Amino acid sequence: MGSVTVEHEGHVAVVTLDRPPVNAIDRPAMGELTEAFRAIDGDREVRVAIFTAAGDRAFMAGADLRSLDGDAAGPPPPATVLDPGHIARDLMAAIIHCGVPVIAAVNGPAIGAGLAFAACCDVIIAAEGATFGCTEINVGLLGASAHLATLVGRHKARELFFTGELITAEELHRLGSVRAVVPRARLLEEAKALAAVLAAKSPIALRLAKASMNHVEGLPLEDAYRIEQTYTARLGGFEDAEEARRAYVEKRDPEWRWR
Repeated sequence: MGSVTVEHEGHVAVVTLDRPPVNAIDRPAMGELTEAFRAIDGDREVRVAIFTAAGDRAFMAGADLRSLDGDAAGPPPPATVLDPGHIARDLMAAIIHCGVPVIAAVNGPAIGAGLAFAACCDVIIAAEGATFGCTEINVGLLGASAHLATLVGRHKARELFFTGELITAEELHRLGSVRAVVPRARLLEEAKALAAVLAAKSPIALRLAKASMNHVEGLPLEDAYRIEQTYTARLGGFEDAEEARRAYVEKRDPEWRWR
């Protein structure tokens, strides 16, 4: 892949965007990321994914504005002509519906598309000095206000969206949207430490837990809990559920068998 690398470390896949100088994203890079997360979804050896970016200047400085007027590689396919936005939506769906938890390791500013894709992840860890924002209004675009609202709430999202102002990782940590803010040099270490905690759990339970949370998000409480009960029943049909209880009682590490 031209702008994306995927490295496997045990049961953890690290997906890295690398588009110097500021990781501004274009359509081909979004396609590469979509393929990467879809591949992770289909790999039962992967239990956790980390999404990060190369360099120290930015996690993703929005869309590459130079690419909006066309692709120098040739004319786009009909689907892209008719609905150019599907490429970004496909990537969002690939992250949200990736079967395993996705940790965003945000190494710098996450602007516009960067904020949107980080918000699609399940957990966010950020480097000190990282900022988040939807600044599209300043360049004649409109961006991901819905994603911004998941991080800061309705009224703060409107304030930031209309002004194009940024919010710091430290403030998002205070609001509970960012798990931790750490020195840049420790960012990947912190993300991998959390990934190791998650990867020790049943891979079946992790996948069903994420699917369940995706399914109930936004539903009324009673409806949501009823659906969660069906996922609990599904998990109970696997050996992993019994093994988890047995290992807990016997005070030993469980042995997951994917059956």
